[in-house]
Amino acid sequence: KLAEVDRVAGVVGSFASSVSGAAVDVAVRNKVMMVSPGSTSPVFTERAQKGEFNGYWARTAPPDTYQSQALAALATKQKFKNISTVAINNDYGVGFEEQFVKAFKDRGGNIVGKPVRYDPKAATLDSEAKSVFSGKPDAVAAILYAETGSVLLKSAFEQGLSDGVTYLLTDGVYSDDFIKQVGKTADGKSIIAGALGTVPGANGAALKDFTTLWNAKVGKELTAYVPHNWDATVLMMLAAEASDANTGEGIKSKILEVANAPGEEVTDACKGMELIRSGKDINFRGASGNVDIDANGDVVGSYDVWQVGEDGTLKVIDKVDPVADK
Repeated sequence: KLAEVDRVAGVVGSFASSVSGAAVDVAVRNKVMMVSPGSTSPVFTERAQKGEFNGYWARTAPPDTYQSQALAALATKQKFKNISTVAINNDYGVGFEEQFVKAFKDRGGNIVGKPVRYDPKAATLDSEAKSVFSGKPDAVAAILYAETGSVLLKSAFEQGLSDGVTYLLTDGVYSDDFIKQVGKTADGKSIIAGALGTVPGANGAALKDFTTLWNAKVGKELTAYVPHNWDATVLMMLAAEASDANTGEGIKSKILEVANAPGEEVTDACKGMELIRSGKDINFRGASGNVDIDANGDVVGSYDVWQVGEDGTLKVIDKVDPVADK
C-alpha cells in the first residue's frame, strides 16, 4: 500500500528482521528507500553484497555481525569458557547464533553441544530447554524474542536446569515486559537475575540535544533504538533535500553522501538542511552514532552491556566494542 497506493519516497522500518526481509523486496521493486532502525540480521549484508537491493536499503542499527562479536567479547570478559546456544529459528536468531559461535571460538571459547533452535510458533519448549543445558555450560547465549523466549527460560527454571548458569542475552529481549513474562521465584526475585546482555548503544554527537528534545516533546524514558529511529528519518530527509527530489531514487542517490565524510560535520537536522540549501556538502553525525553507512547499508556502532537485577529491573552497567575489545 505504501509503495503502490500512497507512492511514498521512503519508509523508516521495520524493526523485526523477518518483516524487513519481506518488505524490502517490495521497496526495491517500487524504488522506495527503506532505512531500518532495528533490523540487525546479517542476511541483509549478504543480500546487499549480491546486489539485490540496488541501494534502496540501509540501517542505522549495526548488524548482528558486530553485535555477535560484542556478545562474544562480553563472554570472554566474564571469563566464560564453555557456552551453549539457543536461538529462535528465524533470520535474526540463526544469523546471530552462527556469527556468535564463530566469534566466541575465535576468542578461544568452547561451544557445548549442538545449537538449539526453537520454532517461533511452539506452545511448549520443555525439551528444547533441556537440550540447552545438557552439556553443563558455564553460560547460555540465548538469542530470543520476548514472547517465546520467556516460555523457554521459565521452563528451564521450572525443570531446575538453570541454577548457577548465566544467560547472555541480546537486544531482542531488552525490555521490562520480557523480564516480567519470565517471572519471579517464590521469594520474589527475577528468575533470570544476573543475566547479562548487549544492545546497540547510542553515543552520537547529537545524543545530548536529541535527549533534551525527546524529554520536552515526549516526556518518557529514551529507550533503545529511539535514537536510531530519529537518525534514520533525518538521513532520508537530508538525502531528499540534497538530491532536490523527494523520491526514492533521489534519496538513494544521496543518502551515503550526507551520512559520510567528506563534508561539514553537522548534528542538527535543521542546520543540515540549511547547509545543503546553500550548496555545501555535509556529514551528518547522529544521536545513535556517527551513522557512517557503507556500500551494504551497514553501520558499525557500539554496544551497551545491560544486566537484570534481582528485582527484575534492567540497568546498563558497561559498554563493549566489537572491534576494540579483542
